[in-house]
Amino acid sequence: MPPPTSPVLVTKIKVQLKLAIARLRMVQKRDEALAKAQRRAMAQLLEQNKVDSARIRVENIIRSDIITELHEILELYCELLLARAGLLEASPTCDPGLEEAVKSIIYAAPKTEIKELQTVRTLLAEKFGKDFVLQATENTDGKVSEGVVKKLSVTPPKDELVQGYLEEIARAYGVDWPKGKNKELGDPPDFMDDDDENPSGGQAQRVLEEPLVAVDEGAAAELKAQEELSNATPPKSFGPASPLHVNPPSPSTDNIHPKVTLNRMELTTPTKKPVAAARKPVEKKGDGVPDLDELTKRFAQLKR
Repeated sequence: MPPPTSPVLVTKIKVQLKLAIARLRMVQKRDEALAKAQRRAMAQLLEQNKVDSARIRVENIIRSDIITELHEILELYCELLLARAGLLEASPTCDPGLEEAVKSIIYAAPKTEIKELQTVRTLLAEKFGKDFVLQATENTDGKVSEGVVKKLSVTPPKDELVQGYLEEIARAYGVDWPKGKNKELGDPPDFMDDDDENPSGGQAQRVLEEPLVAVDEGAAAELKAQEELSNATPPKSFGPASPLHVNPPSPSTDNIHPKVTLNRMELTTPTKKPVAAARKPVEKKGDGVPDLDELTKRFAQLKR
């Protein structure tokens, strides 16, 4: 028979749940930062072709990701208990809507580094009794979440999972591992348009090349005018060749070899600068004074 419910005890549980949620979030951020550094180290090992060392060390990354997922589940359970705190005060026994969350926290708290979660476990044991805690610890009735039990198991990761992690890390950091894997599918199709020949895009050209069926003379003339306009190109000396400038991102821990791609094709920044229009020098006489005839011609052009 569990002890009677005390309002003070429920208040303590609510306070410790809030502290546990804050601690779980902080630990998740810390583990994510450490995982980024570990992934970058794995990419360097693969780039140096130290595959055996990478396969051993990547298990630490897998285990860290599993613990992070466990913390996310426990955080959700703490938020659930906090939202349903009224059910804790209503009855001295555990409500069926809280049983999975309560027993999962009691089962997982001793196996984590979160001290606030262990305090919550102690308070829940004080509320529901020793028999309830023993039942949750041994999971005799199977009420503990299956995901929590699985993530707390100590079985080594499968070879397929290790291989998948290494390939994903290599892809994220631009490392060609396994060698030639990125070339098995061949070159990507060319979807980019030729800026010099057809700046308006290939779609409009394909539409114009299709046979015109049941189109009156006015529509045909309009389509012909659009075709002439699409084929017209500005002079090469007028501004840059393309108004689009692509600047690659700066290197970061997530991507040590940043690239900018469009439809699987790498884009590069234009290196050619626009050529300024050459200005015609003014003819001068021997004393450095411009010719009067030349100035007259220029004024006449300006009046036009």
